[in-house]
Amino acid sequence: MSEEEKYIEEQEEKNYSASNIQVLEGLEAVRKRPAMYIGDTHVKGLHHLVSEVVDNSIDEALAGFCDRIEVFIGEDNSITVRDNGRGIPVDEHEKMHKSALEVVMTVLHAGGKFDKGSYKVSGGLHGVGVSCVNALSDYLRAEVRRGGKVYMQEYSKGLPTSGDVKVVGDCLEEEHGTTIIFHPDASIFSTTVYEFDILSNRLRDLAYLNAGVTLSITDLRTKDENGNPRTESYYSETGLDEFVRYIDGNKEALIDDVIHIKSKKGDIPVEVAMTYNTSFNENIYSFVNNINTIEGGTHLTGFRRGLGSTLKKYAEDNKMLEKAKVEIKPEDFREGLTAIISVKVLEPQFEGQTKTKLGNTEVIGAVETAVRDALNNYLEEHPNQAKTVVEKVILAAQARHAAQNARLKVQRKSPLAGGGLPGKLADCSSKDPAESELFLVEGDSAGGSAKQGRDRRFQAILPLRGKILNVEKAMDHKVFESDSVVIIFRALGVTIGTDEDPKEANLSKLRYHRIIIMTDADVDGAHIDTLLMTFFFRRMRPIIENGYLYIATPPLYRARTKKGNKEEYCWDEVQLRKFIDTYAGGNEDGVTVQRFKGLGEMNPEQLWDTTMDPEHRLLKRVNISDAAEADRIFSMLMGEDVEPRRRFIEENATYATIDT
Repeated sequence: MSEEEKYIEEQEEKNYSASNIQVLEGLEAVRKRPAMYIGDTHVKGLHHLVSEVVDNSIDEALAGFCDRIEVFIGEDNSITVRDNGRGIPVDEHEKMHKSALEVVMTVLHAGGKFDKGSYKVSGGLHGVGVSCVNALSDYLRAEVRRGGKVYMQEYSKGLPTSGDVKVVGDCLEEEHGTTIIFHPDASIFSTTVYEFDILSNRLRDLAYLNAGVTLSITDLRTKDENGNPRTESYYSETGLDEFVRYIDGNKEALIDDVIHIKSKKGDIPVEVAMTYNTSFNENIYSFVNNINTIEGGTHLTGFRRGLGSTLKKYAEDNKMLEKAKVEIKPEDFREGLTAIISVKVLEPQFEGQTKTKLGNTEVIGAVETAVRDALNNYLEEHPNQAKTVVEKVILAAQARHAAQNARLKVQRKSPLAGGGLPGKLADCSSKDPAESELFLVEGDSAGGSAKQGRDRRFQAILPLRGKILNVEKAMDHKVFESDSVVIIFRALGVTIGTDEDPKEANLSKLRYHRIIIMTDADVDGAHIDTLLMTFFFRRMRPIIENGYLYIATPPLYRARTKKGNKEEYCWDEVQLRKFIDTYAGGNEDGVTVQRFKGLGEMNPEQLWDTTMDPEHRLLKRVNISDAAEADRIFSMLMGEDVEPRRRFIEENATYATIDT
């Protein structure tokens, strides 16, 4: 590119005005079918609104015009997002004959991100963006600081309510940026209460993915003893290598280095950070234009190809595999690996509106080449670390061979167990996974009550004896030698290995779409819950990602008036106090309270009424809002290192409810 062409391109980037805003279609469908645009209308969709606004600010950062983004949660659960970017253009749009700000805020698929001169890459190329947020908010205010003026327009449910865009004040010439204030529409969302941790974790990820940008979040609903609101601020100097160290903070490092790869292949910038730890789990997180691609895609495929082929060739060339009596496969190089892949793609093709899997085939070669070239250099320059990694790979291959025999237990049909199903399983009569439920029940006595109380048509019961193996600390072959693990695999119909990944859980023959953990409401029950959630997170993560895993919540109390004319089950102290106040005038002596110490204390009818009946039960669905943070927490709570666990307990002890 000549100097003149570079100058013209730079001017096109800087001259961000109404002519850069391209309009593709209107906004009518968003309020009718909001789930099509933001995933759902529950907790996930609610928080996705904030991501859409923040992503616009990140687009300004990617273009080089923004280095500070602030998020505020208001006392009324409104959200304010403020950046120091160029500010949304406010001049008249040529086609629409109204301010470009109003076009961006009220027309779906309108924005500078569709004009390649304005943004090289952008996260929201499905284009719902801030106009979708506007459509799903009962109030939204947009303020733009640009050219020494402050411009403003207000909206409700996608429509302007304050007339045309107007000047409401002056600012310094050097001041610039956009502020969006919105309140989600309660007629659309099942909840409008924002969770600080979900938003904070997302901003933390964005700070690591965009080195040099400061992101902060302030919760005005929560104040300390001095009246100061809860605040977190994130900034990363170097980006992904700091991200990897954060994720692996609770794991023992195999090599001290984080291998940080920065490259550009064609028009695709590729950044990868990776290291190895002594665990047996693989943790890879992939991003495209800052979007977390949960299901992976072509960039993940390219990374795995580059990693496996490069490490294997290095080991063979250096005759490091001669002592290994097993064949080394690419998946063996992934055990104990933590990696983050971030690519920037000009026109990403995502599978589905939720943007969870990248489809651009040209990305495979770009990532594979970048990883292969950089990794070759690292291995040649660091022979000691290379030797350590290869030795772990050989150990992983040997464990894989041992696990293959053990894994046959999961997939083999046993004539004694009725077509491969475990003998303790009380199956349901329905063969439709969509309506079938499996209860994983603590203990034989509770399992007996559950078997008697269930609806046999669609509810299956699997009693669990004792505590399941802690898979966080176990190698593959140990996992598949564990009877408690094998029983769950066989009951669910899950096998290991898919067309894309030989280590992935295969759900093609999954027999139940609701898997419900049902344990006692005590410390042991909570421990079993945690062990089972660790098992599903590490060994059957697609179960959680598809929304199939639940936790049952049995009541803690049965309250009954002394006169016997009123009886209710209570799930917590608040409900119990309300019952006493309502039916006994606040007099505890007027009420008989039964405290349930375990599921086995309930008869089958009580267990059905309170915990198993779909009409009355309370189920908690297990979701992964942030896989990287979940990995860090599981490693801390269930791993070998005691010190991080002790710190966590000390910091959170005041929030715990201890049953004495």
